[in-house]
Amino acid sequence: MAIRRWAAKPGFLLALVLVVISGLAPEAAWGHALLVGSLPAADSQVKGPDIAVTLRYNSRVDPIRSAISLLGPDGQVKQIEIEPQSAPNLLSAKISGLVLKGAYVLRWQALASDGHITRGEVPFHVQ
Repeated sequence: MAIRRWAAKPGFLLALVLVVISGLAPEAAWGHALLVGSLPAADSQVKGPDIAVTLRYNSRVDPIRSAISLLGPDGQVKQIEIEPQSAPNLLSAKISGLVLKGAYVLRWQALASDGHITRGEVPFHVQ
């Protein structure tokens, strides 16, 4: 009897459908930090030796528990210091000393507000 009373309420069916649909939503909907833009842009050409880096995400990121590294054309990996955030969804840095021309890869790791870490890469070339 109690179930019939709940089912008879006007919003019950709608609420049930919304709960089921939210359970089927992709993980990104739960707040994972996905990269939506970068400077330098993926596969772009930049002039060194100094560049500004900006990584823009679809959600808030924790700059203390996030990381950026740079893979150079010589195979060396360098950790990059993240600057204080200008917005909650941005990671920024300045890279200097890019004297070798060639292919570089920014490797990023971001901790989102949902507690999940996402990783990715942004390849670019220094002229």
